Amino acid sequence: MSSSLIQLECGCNNYPWGKKGKESLAAQYAASTPGGNFKLDESKEYAEMWCGTYPTTPSSILSTGEDLQKHLNAHADQLIGPSILKKHGTDLPFLPKILSIAKALPLQIHPDKSLAAKLHKQDPEKYSDDNHKPEIAVALGKFEVFVGFKPLEKIEKLFTTIPVLKEKFGVKGKLEKEGLRELVGKILGASDEEIVGVYEKLRGMKKEEFGDEGHITDLLPRLAEQYDKSDPGNLVALLTMNFLVLEKGDAIFVPADGIHAYLSGNIVECMARSDNVINTGFCPRADRDDVSLFTNALTFSPSSGEDALLKPTSSNKGVYGKTKVLAPPMNGKGTLKAGGEVQSAKEGYIFFLGAGTELNVTSDDGLELHMAYCEA
Repeated sequence: MSSSLIQLECGCNNYPWGKKGKESLAAQYAASTPGGNFKLDESKEYAEMWCGTYPTTPSSILSTGEDLQKHLNAHADQLIGPSILKKHGTDLPFLPKILSIAKALPLQIHPDKSLAAKLHKQDPEKYSDDNHKPEIAVALGKFEVFVGFKPLEKIEKLFTTIPVLKEKFGVKGKLEKEGLRELVGKILGASDEEIVGVYEKLRGMKKEEFGDEGHITDLLPRLAEQYDKSDPGNLVALLTMNFLVLEKGDAIFVPADGIHAYLSGNIVECMARSDNVINTGFCPRADRDDVSLFTNALTFSPSSGEDALLKPTSSNKGVYGKTKVLAPPMNGKGTLKAGGEVQSAKEGYIFFLGAGTELNVTSDDGLELHMAYCEA
């Protein structure tokens, strides 16, 4: 008989866009695990703490060191439950993460299920699974993000009233969705010299010349410093995408094939079990994927910043009516009680809760926590 409340030890990776040393909340959380093996190195960038069973960075059981997936395989009926087991098997169908972002992640989309299956079959080393990857991101503080496309009329205005954009990319008249797909392809396919030429002319413009898109003048040099002024991601993100600044507890949803690029901040993220991604900007040219693959996969949702935001709603799972489906960020400390077992809960602690287990949470310090779950 396995315990239904299991404290985990979670790994933290070192992508170059992560925050360095103790500045990384992901690293702080990994280091907070009592008696864990993680040692924080101030010289390294720490990007993501993964909390789950995906084989790239799997979690283990803190008390024994056993791989979580192996433990779930052995106790599936108790810990996963028959309905989820029938639908998904013993693999957890979701993957929560803590991200600490110092500079822009690659401009990216995650392929939908049909494209993911096709790409996985063609190149299983690069596309390591056949699943889609819609994701929710909840801000743990100030969080800057490019997500989805702006309303078409806003994009159209920029590319028909700013001379260098009109001349270089040839938008004429009313811009429709397929025209936007073509426009994004033109930007991504432009040469380094062409991108730099457009960048320099935009840098020479005054903020008021961009109308209500004045943030473009502030972010252009910042993005160019992070990667290069020849990176086409600068133009795609600033000229075609929604730029949002979220505060603690705010959340967004990115559907499969939804264009996005996280810019800065700390977030808790939960996604379908997948690590597939198609990148085309905010990364070296050698790391960019095929432009036609990217543009053909694009969807046009969300189509405004407001459409990308998620609002918390009341959950019927909480006994006292205080639980929200999108809980605010975790802090404070408290106690978790499940199946007769009591565990201390502090900032950065990660647990697995078995299926059908009633959880009692108590705190005198305003404990806030996130829970990712799956229903059949």
